[in-house]
Amino acid sequence: MSAVSVQQMADRVAGLMEERLKVRGKGLADKLRRGGRLLPRKVRAEAQLLAEAAERAKVPKLMLQLDLERVSAAYDACLRYLRPLGRGARARGYLLNVAAGSGLAVVVTAGLVVTVLAWRGFL
Repeated sequence: MSAVSVQQMADRVAGLMEERLKVRGKGLADKLRRGGRLLPRKVRAEAQLLAEAAERAKVPKLMLQLDLERVSAAYDACLRYLRPLGRGARARGYLLNVAAGSGLAVVVTAGLVVTVLAWRGFL
């Protein structure tokens, strides 16, 4: 892995942050400063590690000190969270949430009706 690929990883994560979280800024470090609170703590830490690695990769001697496997794992963690869902997956998720909420309402209502009928002595 070279300095260019580390920078490309940071640019990809920065682009996904802008696309999915609507965070503006010049680079990954700037976007983390502006909108890091929108990320979960673990993903934010991984993105911070990636931003620091991108800065270190600009200097050849510091590039040798990077743990490239750790940087790659941080990149993968950021991608897993920031990868945008497709339109179909979002619609399917919305419909499942509505169906689950409606089903819960029906079950609770039926339980209350049975409880009231049993309490009144009709059952």
